[in-house]
Amino acid sequence: MPRLSEPHPVLDRAQAASRSTWVSVVVNIILSILQLTVGIFAKSQALVADAIHSLSDLVSDAIVLFANKHSNKAPDTEHPYGHHRFETAATLAVGVLLLTVGIGMLWSSALKLQNPSQIDTVHPLALPIAIFALIAKEGLFRYMLRIAKQVRSTMLIANAWHARSDAASSLVVAIAIVANLMGFPMADPLAALIVGLMVLRMGWRFSWNAFQDLMDKAVDDETEAEIKALILDTPGVQGLHDLKTRKLGDMIWVEVDLEMDGNLTIYEGHEIAVKARDRVMSALPVLDVMTHFDPVKKKTAINE
Repeated sequence: MPRLSEPHPVLDRAQAASRSTWVSVVVNIILSILQLTVGIFAKSQALVADAIHSLSDLVSDAIVLFANKHSNKAPDTEHPYGHHRFETAATLAVGVLLLTVGIGMLWSSALKLQNPSQIDTVHPLALPIAIFALIAKEGLFRYMLRIAKQVRSTMLIANAWHARSDAASSLVVAIAIVANLMGFPMADPLAALIVGLMVLRMGWRFSWNAFQDLMDKAVDDETEAEIKALILDTPGVQGLHDLKTRKLGDMIWVEVDLEMDGNLTIYEGHEIAVKARDRVMSALPVLDVMTHFDPVKKKTAINE
């Protein structure tokens, strides 16, 4: 799997993000206009709700494009660690956007359900539009997720799953329209309610995960164990302690104290630390490994 610290061998990370996001923009513009127009004409609250969800994707795409442009800037005097957290902030913004859209959908649906007599029978034209939207959004999700995994970007993965939530909502809408046409008018606002809940759930998940990263949450146990193994397998490293990790966007920042033979020269200790750093950065999406080495007694053959 390619390192995040280097350009992807096939697709440059920034270009891939921009390209996939612009594809999403075009698809969502077409779908939102089509769904909103037909939804109003066909008197389908569920299709209108799905159109609003598609419109929220456009705002999400704009946030991603903005963050993609700024997160790839080189470190400067004001941001010596780089601008990687633009991606985390963008993911948080997408999450908050989804929360807002979800709450609005729930409120609108609840008002409709309180007045069943005002629910209209949906025009049959709404059904093929809902099916078309379902196919388009599922295709968009698969395309965006494939690109996101290639460049290993949590921001793009979040945006891809936003598209998947749209596909799921379009499925619910299609089923509701069928039910409405079969004589169950309550299905339409109920579908809008379900779509709102789905959007709300996904918004909460993205917001919480991004918030955790902004609070310098450490990497998961599996990644930490892999970092330890890579360092300890470096010739000359006898042990380690005080390992600390934190996320910077999709990158990881590592700090660790290395235990080495106290009889080594400063030059020899430095060379071992550099090798340990290179091993970690070549295997994982690590931005840098800050090391400090502590002298210990050389291991004897018995201890080994």
